[in-house]
Amino acid sequence: MAARYDVVIVGTGFAGAFFLLRYLERAPRNARVLVLERGRQDSKAWQLEHRRTSSLEPTEVFVNLTPDKQWLTSPGFGGNSKCWWAGATRMMPGDFELRSRYGVGQDWPLSYDDLEAHYTVVEDVMAVSGPPTSPMPRSKPYPLPPHRLSSVDERLAARFPDLWLAPATARASRPTPTRRVCCASGICELCPVDAKFTVQNGLASIYADPRVTLQLEATAEVVDTAGGRATGVQYRRQGRNERVDAELVVLAASALFNPHILLRSNLSHPLLGKRLHEQLSVDVCLDLRGLRGYDGSSVISGLGYLFYEGEHRRERAACLIENWNSPFSLGHAPLRAERGRWTERAYLRFMFDELPRDDNQVRIHGERPALPEAEFHGYSEYAERGRARIPQMLETLGEALPIEGVVSTTLGRTTAHIQGTVVMGDDKATSVVDRHLVHHDIRNLLVLGASAFPTASPAYPTLTVSALSLRAADHLFVAAG
Repeated sequence: MAARYDVVIVGTGFAGAFFLLRYLERAPRNARVLVLERGRQDSKAWQLEHRRTSSLEPTEVFVNLTPDKQWLTSPGFGGNSKCWWAGATRMMPGDFELRSRYGVGQDWPLSYDDLEAHYTVVEDVMAVSGPPTSPMPRSKPYPLPPHRLSSVDERLAARFPDLWLAPATARASRPTPTRRVCCASGICELCPVDAKFTVQNGLASIYADPRVTLQLEATAEVVDTAGGRATGVQYRRQGRNERVDAELVVLAASALFNPHILLRSNLSHPLLGKRLHEQLSVDVCLDLRGLRGYDGSSVISGLGYLFYEGEHRRERAACLIENWNSPFSLGHAPLRAERGRWTERAYLRFMFDELPRDDNQVRIHGERPALPEAEFHGYSEYAERGRARIPQMLETLGEALPIEGVVSTTLGRTTAHIQGTVVMGDDKATSVVDRHLVHHDIRNLLVLGASAFPTASPAYPTLTVSALSLRAADHLFVAAG
């Protein structure tokens, strides 16, 4: 006879962890929660020793049909919190209203105001460092002070006040009880001093709650349904097929794996697995005359909002600009060769929002059905029109920077922000889950994470992923009365 749980959660990354955090705050003392994690609990010491964030290789968990386009994932306890770079920006209000404001793409089924209070909770839990001013409305200041701007950022901030800011980041600017100060070494994927927030150093305690059972090396394969309800989950663990009954099933396994589980569960929808996307990114290296870079206090020392919000979004993508503070973080060699001028450079990343395409998708692999396969054909014309404006953007930045010339311009292979594939919306004909991330047809099945994103904002998605999980858990209790 299968064991029975009140809730089964698949995944221990940001989406699953923040849902569990809020659920445990409101659940009764006798609640029973099972969490399934396909990877292992690789300790920080193990990660540093082996110089990798997961003991599972990406090729062991999914098939990428487009090798020149990367989709980064880190299976194991903590999910992608182990390998993220801790960018913690909020989305802008206009990101939720592209259709109604600018006549392009589609609106999200919720607004910035619907998430604002949840954003503040996530920032508090992550101990986010951020600037005193903000390009979007805020009800509370950031928990930690901002990181130090670089000399390049100071020039840009002086010329473009309120539009060039210290980054909002979960890389600590002051010590916390579980984290050290960011060392600005530029190897944030595997932070050597544990300065960035992760599930391991920030939320591990919720998995020790006596109401929670965590099963590692347990790969969820199928959600069982009957009579329009989810009844349990089939999974594979230690070479055996197992099954549990559940009152509520929560998929929080990323935009690669959520659609794969749903497809294997025969929960078909015309858009299921479609619209795989992330931001289009372009790296630009600039020579500067007499201005030294790389002297800020974190790996990304400044963010530029000059070309983000505005009427230009009617015809081309918005852009968020990062100023990279570490010469070697992006795998290039952005130091100058001239003696005495090595750091007279700026390395900028331009990130453009994306209107997803249906032909970019996740499917069940034909020969290995236990794995999803990701197929990518390219970015939208909307994003490409944004990219085409980089020369004009550089002219504007030249009002503040002594630019000698452009050294290189490189299309990024990834922003490590996998989104789409289980899109949210109010109309079940054009979306798979509703505004509370509840499956339209199976009302005791939630699908969390960036898989629900209808569009890609230029902002980093993690804060929004986490806030949406808090909101989904709140709605669960409100709906239950």
